[in-house]
Amino acid sequence: MKLLTIELKKVLTYKTFWIIIGLYFLFLGLGIVMAEFIVNAMVDDVNKRLPIPLPHAVLFNFPDIWQNLTFFASIRFVLIFPAILIIILITNEFTNKTVRQNIVNGMSRSEFIFSKLQLVFMFAVVITFILTLVMFILGLIHSDSQSLSMIFNRFSFVFGFFIQMITYLCYAFFVAFLLRNTGLAIALFTLYTIIIEPVIYFFLRAPFMWENKVYTYLPVNAVIRIVEYPAIPALKKLMNFQLQDEVTLLSCAIPVIYSMVMIGIVYWTFNKRDL
Repeated sequence: MKLLTIELKKVLTYKTFWIIIGLYFLFLGLGIVMAEFIVNAMVDDVNKRLPIPLPHAVLFNFPDIWQNLTFFASIRFVLIFPAILIIILITNEFTNKTVRQNIVNGMSRSEFIFSKLQLVFMFAVVITFILTLVMFILGLIHSDSQSLSMIFNRFSFVFGFFIQMITYLCYAFFVAFLLRNTGLAIALFTLYTIIIEPVIYFFLRAPFMWENKVYTYLPVNAVIRIVEYPAIPALKKLMNFQLQDEVTLLSCAIPVIYSMVMIGIVYWTFNKRDL
């Protein structure tokens, strides 16, 4: 609690924190609001050429809302905002030399790493809680049936999103500790997650059209695959999307293993390098 209190004092008075968090929830909210409109516009366009029209997508009904909104919340362009915030908060410690001050004042190197991991965990918990609360309210408003079995039928996607969030933030934690430079860390992390890995994924997948090959185990792709598809049957015909029934233990285990390895590397290098 002492370490977490120290981190919260740093974070809650930092204007950049509130700006980035505001942008994150703004883009997330706009994505949720626009998603149903965009998908149904595509359905209407396709229905003009079909003898039997496809049904409109309904995103906010129980139990599909758990899958649909966690899918849109885990898109790379949305996840990047809290990840950038973690990078800024960690690299600022090295830029402003406050990491040295913390160690001089009695904090061990292990405690410093643990305090940042607490920050990662707290971010993941708070974001997941807020998203879950929004999904629950929207589901109650839009659903006809409100039995407990119906409401919590696909609640595993919420746990899947939590794993996505915490592992993706651990990747940012890893890059921040290794590079220690805010601009370089943000540029490299964004470049890899948004451009480099999707390009690698494309070239690895092109010659091998069968499933479960090496491209499925790329670090960021492993995170995205936890909640890989929304529960919108029309998308199966429109864009050849698969329909995901549940979050699997294997899909969660892969990014967790990546994160544990990265945390281990950070622990080893941080204890060896000069501050």
